[in-house]
Amino acid sequence: MAALAEKYRAEIQSILAKYPPEHKRSAVMPLLFVAQREYGHLDRQAIAEVAALLQLEPTEVGSLIGFYTLFHDRPGPTYRLQVCTDLPCALRGAEEFARELRQELNVSQGEPDTDGQIAVEEVKCLAACDRAPVFQLQEPGGIHYYENQTLETALAVVEELRGRAGSD
Repeated sequence: MAALAEKYRAEIQSILAKYPPEHKRSAVMPLLFVAQREYGHLDRQAIAEVAALLQLEPTEVGSLIGFYTLFHDRPGPTYRLQVCTDLPCALRGAEEFARELRQELNVSQGEPDTDGQIAVEEVKCLAACDRAPVFQLQEPGGIHYYENQTLETALAVVEELRGRAGSD
């Protein structure tokens, strides 16, 4: 149960040191990132571990996961292309862009491709309204943003990702 506390002791202590003891619950987000990095997603065990570190109830920690698009409650693909379809982006063609991208990749909203490597998800607000269509790429190496996208430029990114996946 205390796998995170043991394996990441120094990192966890460093995170907790940034907050006064009476406000250590504020460390929940960075600790969830540590847990997700370790397990790939945030299941009940991961949530319970983070809750125990902060002396919170698991429901208090778990409630954050569905709200933030950077947290995932189930295993998923290696690469998540998250297209902003909020109103300003939609007015610049983001919904159609996301639909065409899913169609080209033959995937449903949020579901991985046949290789289980790439998914296209719709999210709200990536703070690049004037540069839509825009997507953020979540991958093991971090998060990267792609602005002013066309179907062709997005498919070039997908081909690069598939090339990486094939060389691993």
